[in-house]
Amino acid sequence: MRSAFSLVALPSKSYVQTASYGKKNGVWYASGGAGGASGPGAGIGSAAAAGGGGGGWGRPHASLSRKSSVLEAEPLGGPAGAKPSSGRVIRIIHGDNHNIQCRVLLNLRTSQPFEEVVEDLGQVLKMNNAKKMQTVHGQEVRSFSQLRNEFADVDTFYLMTESMRQAVSGPSSPVRRSRSRAASTHAHPIMDDRDDRPANTRRRARSKSRPRVLYADPEPIRDYAVLDLMKEEPVRVTIRGLRRTFYPPLHHAPLDNSPPDKRLQLNWVFGYRGVDARRNLWVLPTGEIMYYVAAVAVLYDRDEDAQRHYVGHTEDIMCMDLHPSREMVASGQRAGRSRKTQAHIRIWSTETLLTLYVFGMGELDAGVSAVAFSQLNGGSYVLAVDAGRERILSVWQWQWGHLLGKVATLHDDVSGAAFHPLDDNLLITHGKGHLTFWTRRKDGFFERTDIIKPPSRTHVTALQFEQDGDVVTADADGFITVYSVDADGAYFVRLEFEAHNKGVSSLVMLSEGTLLSGGEKDRRIIAWDSLQNYKKITETKLAESAGGVRSLYPQRPGRNDGNIYVGTTRNNILEGSLQRRFNQVVFGHCRQLWGLAVHPDEEMFATGGHDKHVALWRKHKLVWCTQVPYEVVSLSFHPFGMALAVGSTEGHLIVLNAETSATVASVRVCGSPLSCLAYNPAGDVIAVGSQNGSVYLFRVSRDGYSYKRAHKIRGSQPLTQLDWSTDGGFLQTATEEYDLTFWDVKALSAEKSPVAMKDVKWYTQTCCVGYTVAGIWNNRYYPMTSLIVSANRSAAHDLLISGDSDGYLRLFRYPCLSAKAEYNEEKVYSLQVACGRFLYNDRLVATVGGTDATLMLWDVVDD
Repeated sequence: MRSAFSLVALPSKSYVQTASYGKKNGVWYASGGAGGASGPGAGIGSAAAAGGGGGGWGRPHASLSRKSSVLEAEPLGGPAGAKPSSGRVIRIIHGDNHNIQCRVLLNLRTSQPFEEVVEDLGQVLKMNNAKKMQTVHGQEVRSFSQLRNEFADVDTFYLMTESMRQAVSGPSSPVRRSRSRAASTHAHPIMDDRDDRPANTRRRARSKSRPRVLYADPEPIRDYAVLDLMKEEPVRVTIRGLRRTFYPPLHHAPLDNSPPDKRLQLNWVFGYRGVDARRNLWVLPTGEIMYYVAAVAVLYDRDEDAQRHYVGHTEDIMCMDLHPSREMVASGQRAGRSRKTQAHIRIWSTETLLTLYVFGMGELDAGVSAVAFSQLNGGSYVLAVDAGRERILSVWQWQWGHLLGKVATLHDDVSGAAFHPLDDNLLITHGKGHLTFWTRRKDGFFERTDIIKPPSRTHVTALQFEQDGDVVTADADGFITVYSVDADGAYFVRLEFEAHNKGVSSLVMLSEGTLLSGGEKDRRIIAWDSLQNYKKITETKLAESAGGVRSLYPQRPGRNDGNIYVGTTRNNILEGSLQRRFNQVVFGHCRQLWGLAVHPDEEMFATGGHDKHVALWRKHKLVWCTQVPYEVVSLSFHPFGMALAVGSTEGHLIVLNAETSATVASVRVCGSPLSCLAYNPAGDVIAVGSQNGSVYLFRVSRDGYSYKRAHKIRGSQPLTQLDWSTDGGFLQTATEEYDLTFWDVKALSAEKSPVAMKDVKWYTQTCCVGYTVAGIWNNRYYPMTSLIVSANRSAAHDLLISGDSDGYLRLFRYPCLSAKAEYNEEKVYSLQVACGRFLYNDRLVATVGGTDATLMLWDVVDD
């Protein structure tokens, strides 16, 4: 009779001992760390089971070794470590005492009945009358065929007597056998053995830093009852076409798919969009400054230090114009991916913030690159320029939504457009390589007159009008040009002069005839007297830290006090005049914004971006702003709130004093971006996750001011989010490919068993994958293609926010376990919501937009 298996029984210690299998005299054998006596059996070679005693079975030529607990494997007909086609190495566990375990090499071609083999395995584990073999999910194994096929990927099994099986499953609820092979592929914790040989007997590994062992996970055996594992089924979600399995903890809050009783309400929008927008700053009759950021129109009252927001748009606002009455606004948005986010134009009231009219759905393609009201007929016409390939110019009677006419401009780029103030049928478009006058006829057709046309390289950037109707333009070369019309209706250049060293980004004609011009590159603001052939009156220059001029507007339109607002290319708004210094009114990050951290004890948070600025905010008030040497991608506050850790794109960890913004420490961690970092709950260790996939640990002292490199845990996939366990013993990280990985901080190794980590309590929940956040994926109420970018759990463990790659910010109940979970959502970003965090008291939420540098603060209010 061929032997059923060879085995090594493991003693009942808290650590697994190693076993390996080789070839001797053409027969498989096993070696173990404890000796045993020979006895009857079906071709079994063993060492003593738990307790160090007991009988063992073996063939006469089977070899048992006491010299070492690890031997190199050399299977028949293959290299070391290869599996023979007739055998499988499996782990068997006592169904009642999980500390009694054994690894065996099972002969799948034996002629011995499967039931007898199960009984013999039970004898090795000190079990009398073992009758059943089960997976950790309770799926019963009945034959060698199942081991070869259905459970080919499972290597851990429980042995149970009939009485144990009835105690677990109960007579009225027998263990259900699954027909699905896929259900067993993620069913067990991987508990490998550790090398306990003396250091001088180990073989040197290829790496000089560690010995080579067959089973390299030095982890304790964890006790998981079959009943506990069968209590709930794992959750499986599909992310980027791959199935991922998350295992339920033994205790968690009950399933509740109802929407939360809270919702998010926009409290404050930080910054100003000056990087890539033009003519986007106005002042209302109420004194409020009006501008737009992302998909929000902001009305900021400096006197009351309050904002109002128009949030009717579903994608980024690309252009706006104020009605001649200054009581209504036309705003156009870019096109999104769905029908709800099509490009269109909205007319809304500045007093009530209610939407009055919506038009252009289905007519506009990629977005609206320019919009303007007519001037003579009470502003009843609106022009729009489509951002699509043909740059279609259209005219609408907005009260009825009627399209009066359209024409393809066929220009490469249209920077702006306007109605002539003295003729509602004369329209002017300008941009890269063109300045064109369009006359709309009664039949709806347009007559075209090109003042500047290709192949001209002139880029007309701004447009204004004199009181008599002459057209004033500025270009990217720094010239200002004035066009007049002769008696025959032909246009000619009346005046041209160089106003700035380089590009002119803004022109404003004041009521008394003074023209203000702003330079994007030279940062100068110059006043010109249009009544005296554009003689220069005065000029001023902005500080380099403020940036170049993007938009100009008088603080009190109609008054000649000289006070103006300036929107800059660094997303700031300044106020002042050409006779006095300019003061900052609005501050914003001007490049990609990824770093966000909340203070542990106060309603404060910090932001950091690629502009190398780190800012601390108390609600919407700027406390301090400092510049660091490197671009910032991650932030974390020390648990005591005294230090702020900053992770850079070049692998430097910089620590700032949270009160004074002074740099207190700087450490070179690696050469890759430090994409995530977090302090442990005690504040004595900081974990830094890198784009190279590794986690770096530093010891922290002096309330977060002193750092000493401790360890490095190697990984392979770039990390994006990181959380500590409550006891500080483990880490969980999310990778760029949305894999959830675990790290044992004490053992300094990756924890390979997700089942073993299912009951760990996490101090924070920022990883966007996992069992308690599984419901934000594949949700039935939004497209399965949505990729979740960020997630955060509230301090009270009752709410969860998530942000996705389409700009949706959603509020769920926590835990969020089911794809049927309902939510409350807001949509104010076009691109991804890069990061969102609850402030410490759960009354506010801060969000950053990543590539568009948008920062917003939300109130958590009753729904």
